Amino acid sequence: MRLRDYMMGLGTGVVIGVVASQAATRYIPSVTADQVLEQVKDAFKQEGPIDGSWVYMKTEPFHIGFIETTVYKGGITRMKNGVTENYEFAADARTGSVLEIKHIS
Repeated sequence: MRLRDYMMGLGTGVVIGVVASQAATRYIPSVTADQVLEQVKDAFKQEGPIDGSWVYMKTEPFHIGFIETTVYKGGITRMKNGVTENYEFAADARTGSVLEIKHIS
């Protein structure tokens, strides 16, 4: 094997390694809207039964201070002491973490 062939193979391997490494660090798996809704419903069910729930299937931009991220927005309805309570939530589309919950009166 000639030195030129060896160097071409080594260079090709290095380039492929760098490209694969960059692609792997940029890929952040995201959760689905249904998965987010199930997580929120499970959390609310610990406090008591829920009557209804919904989630927008499309992500929306969301600002927290100077940080902008994409979120799924949705809501939960439940009865507590004979009174209907409505909540809206915003959950990070990448991690599924709930970023905000508002009680709607």
